[in-house]
Amino acid sequence: MNKKTTTVDCPHCKKLVEWTEENTYRPFCSKRCKLIDFGEWASERNSIPGKSVYPAIEDEYDQ
Repeated sequence: MNKKTTTVDCPHCKKLVEWTEENTYRPFCSKRCKLIDFGEWASERNSIPGKSVYPAIEDEYDQ
């Protein structure tokens, strides 16, 4: 039986990546791309639009 392999684009460098259990960095192609993406989220260059779930620290002191 032929097993079809799913491929996706690495979110960072757009290289084709096989979506398999052996690829521990999926959907990324490498540890480097995974860490670069994590850094972008940690530095808030990436974000999900919408109202914050948590109030700002300054708001807690205004009460």
